[in-house]
Amino acid sequence: MRFVLTLCLALTAIFSGAVQADVAAGQSAYASRGCIGCHGAGGVSAATTYPSLKGRDADFIRKNLTDYRSGARKNAVMNAMAAGLSDTDIRNLADYIDSLK
Repeated sequence: MRFVLTLCLALTAIFSGAVQADVAAGQSAYASRGCIGCHGAGGVSAATTYPSLKGRDADFIRKNLTDYRSGARKNAVMNAMAAGLSDTDIRNLADYIDSLK
């Protein structure tokens, strides 16, 4: 019984740390990949031309970035921005944007 409890606690610690790492990596990517230039600091765009991302959930961001990357969704700027993103990059960005609520 102690083993099961210890295992559950260890897994909780591991997975809760991974979530934080994803958000931190996503925040770094948001700044370094230029997202902040159009979508604004904290996901709030200063220009109506570009949508604010604050308040969007992770599934919405993942789906849209995946569609931009594959070309299923067309926008020259976003297709180029998403082309270099890995699945991990997309998950990290989505988790960061989701945290901005």
